Amino acid sequence: MSTLVIVESPTKARTIRNYLPKDYRVEASMGHVRDLPASADEVPPTFKDKDWANLGVNVDHNFEPLYVVPKNKKKVVKELQEALKEADQLILATDEDREGESISWHLMQLLKPKVPIKRMVFHEITREAIQKALKNCRDINDNLVHAQETRRILDRLVGYTLSPLLWKKIAKGLSAGRVQSVAVRLLVERERERRAFKTASYWDLKAILEQDKSKFEAKLITLAAKKLATGADFDPKTGQLFPKRDVVLLNEAQATALKERLKDKTWTVINTEEKPTTRKPAPPFTTSTLQQESNRKMGMGAKETMQIAQKLYEEGYITYMRTDSVHLSDEAIAAARSCVEQMYGTEYLSPQPRQYTTKSKGAQEAHEAIRPAGNEFRIPRETGLSGVALGLYDLIWKRTVASQMAEARLTQITVITQVEDAEFRSSGKQIDFPGFFRAYVEGTDDPEAALEDQEVILPPLKVGDHPSCKQLDALGHETQPPARYTEASLVKTLESEGVGRPSTYASIIGTIVERGYAQMRNKTLVPTFTAFAVVSLLEQHFPDLVNTGFTSKMEQTLDDIASGEAKWLPYLQKFYLGEHGLENQVKLREHEIDPSNAKMVPLENLNATVKIGRFGPYVEVQNGEEVVTASIPTELTPADLDPEKVELLLKQKTEGPEKVGFHPETGEPIYMLIGTYGPYVQLGEVTEENKKPKRGSLPKGVKPEDVTLEMAVNLLSLPRTLGSHPETGAKIQVNLGRFGPYVVHDQGKEGKDYRSLKASDDLFTITLERALELLSEPKKGRGGGRSTTKKPLKELGLHPKDNEPVNIYDGPYGAYVKHGKTNAKMPEGETPDTLTLEKALEALATKTTTKKSTSTSTKKSTSTSTKKTTTTRKKTTKL
Repeated sequence: MSTLVIVESPTKARTIRNYLPKDYRVEASMGHVRDLPASADEVPPTFKDKDWANLGVNVDHNFEPLYVVPKNKKKVVKELQEALKEADQLILATDEDREGESISWHLMQLLKPKVPIKRMVFHEITREAIQKALKNCRDINDNLVHAQETRRILDRLVGYTLSPLLWKKIAKGLSAGRVQSVAVRLLVERERERRAFKTASYWDLKAILEQDKSKFEAKLITLAAKKLATGADFDPKTGQLFPKRDVVLLNEAQATALKERLKDKTWTVINTEEKPTTRKPAPPFTTSTLQQESNRKMGMGAKETMQIAQKLYEEGYITYMRTDSVHLSDEAIAAARSCVEQMYGTEYLSPQPRQYTTKSKGAQEAHEAIRPAGNEFRIPRETGLSGVALGLYDLIWKRTVASQMAEARLTQITVITQVEDAEFRSSGKQIDFPGFFRAYVEGTDDPEAALEDQEVILPPLKVGDHPSCKQLDALGHETQPPARYTEASLVKTLESEGVGRPSTYASIIGTIVERGYAQMRNKTLVPTFTAFAVVSLLEQHFPDLVNTGFTSKMEQTLDDIASGEAKWLPYLQKFYLGEHGLENQVKLREHEIDPSNAKMVPLENLNATVKIGRFGPYVEVQNGEEVVTASIPTELTPADLDPEKVELLLKQKTEGPEKVGFHPETGEPIYMLIGTYGPYVQLGEVTEENKKPKRGSLPKGVKPEDVTLEMAVNLLSLPRTLGSHPETGAKIQVNLGRFGPYVVHDQGKEGKDYRSLKASDDLFTITLERALELLSEPKKGRGGGRSTTKKPLKELGLHPKDNEPVNIYDGPYGAYVKHGKTNAKMPEGETPDTLTLEKALEALATKTTTKKSTSTSTKKSTSTSTKKTTTTRKKTTKL
């Protein structure tokens, strides 16, 4: 008897084959084999005349979805059909969640097997887990399928109904999404808070005291028996002092005068206090906490984290990586406790096995937390993993093991020292027993909070002691606007609000950036002016769809459908049809929304109007009878656009660019301009003979008004050639890029090797010797690690079209083929040793064709008319 087992990916298939009998054949579906049409081209001819065809859902007939097999899946489906002909039994072994359940259901509907069918589920890929799952197969869970199908239909209805409205009213290419739009609104609300924020200043004193030749810090806390104002006394949203706060607010002059009055006086310890505390380890990882922590500690985005975690799961290193649960099985707890005993000793083991309870809103998944796979955890250094895969596994291993370790025991020490009418506080921390600190300390979005886990040792002090003051400084502080969201903090907020599912956050953040709603800058998500316009329209006309509470209730309904407590069809009918349904609301609003108003970006305290135009955002003012407009540079954020910057943009447009001076060698004028990517200097004017004059961007932090003629000349001299590399003979240059100054070793077809300049290096005076020194250093990898210049695993030859090399490289997800800027996966069944140039060219051609096809399909407009043709519901066919 032969059995066909179908999983999602080739990697998962290869791993599972090792744990199944020889008469079991394991094949991969390569993800979903059917979906709603992605474009008008995918709609079958028999349905093209239907009003709902491009929507892909027959809303007039019980929301019947139109499923099609995408072109790139037809070959996979045919291969699975052929494999099924030779099987006596079919086992569907896709992931144990709604998505996996849906894939299995689609496979069953599409393949129409005539042999017995079983559904096999597991949350880790180990021999024990697979064999146990094989003995405990079940049927497909229809409730999970309905929940996933409802989610897919909801997303399609929202996206395909609202997006065309945004195209008509604001700009082509925009999109709306059930969860995406809520996430964008969170970014915009934070940026609004930053615009409204007004910086305030406050001053305090910090002393360096000494007792028994041991120095320690002390900070002013009260003056004349009244509390001194600190950052906690200011409203984090406005930056201003909370009303009715009875505190002493010092300015610079007052702080300096107080310093002079106190510095030579006697200091006396008036109180000491020691307070024992404990710290408990964090629970094991869920999908969202893994994304947050890998972002903080390894600098990885949510998408990259999930890709690497997927690979680790499929290769049998960790348990299933899409989970809301912090629960650990008895076997996992035993394995973690064994690791603690072996590596740290019994004294570091929690007295009792520690189990955690899931607290996140809308938690749904029934698996375990993310942990190392198996009944015995492999120590990271013994896994054979490397690079970011090793880093992520190490993070998961440490977090899991730490969860079963003893609490950390600390003593908090507070000393109050008085000098005249001022009291200063010194805070110490003594780690009496490190406990789980030995293995793992949780990261944080606040860099200052990392200091909480460090010891601060104070000398032995008692009441009546007179420490000497070695230094006394007046320190100024400014309130800071609310921090922009990072990927980690946005994921945390979405989860806490119950918006979306953690498994979708990576793709949501990716979509937000790709569609131009946010830019990633210094690891923060900065909303664009387009995001402001879209959110304003949705807030005004479709407030529920960008409301976190409303979206959270939708998630709860999907959970209820998954558990069988709610019906999917009545919910869709209520959401989309009827007087207050989305379809009718969009029809009503379409006539009410004025495109000229929709394109306006509402920003307070500006003497100009901001609008979204065909080529991006711009400012507009009325100058007499003339309307003057000026494009807003890409680098200028909504929070930073103020009247002064508007004036500068418009002045450049009306009066022409400001002249910095004349070039000392050519005599040509040098102008200061502001372009799409920020301020820059330009040599000469744009003419028919000189269409592209020499330009140079300003370094980060340099304002246009601070640019001198000498600096402008230096900027225009870039890139500056320093000399030749002694080994290759290739030129070495220094230049200024988007991410700062750098040196580059340009070897032509062999590639370019870059290194960033250090803070102590000067862009205009750096020597060849110093550049060679920087280039000799290993490149810094993600998370501060080191990596060397990538060399190919194998050189296959030259591409016949351009004679550029075609090579095989080792990447974080395995070997891949590279030609120029095109990367392609290794063909199934091939290795670096067996792959030929001919097969590599086929893989690259397929990748190029797919990219072109995707690009073409995204440019085509999709009709979304949902006109009802009859009250009689007709059944559509699932293809």
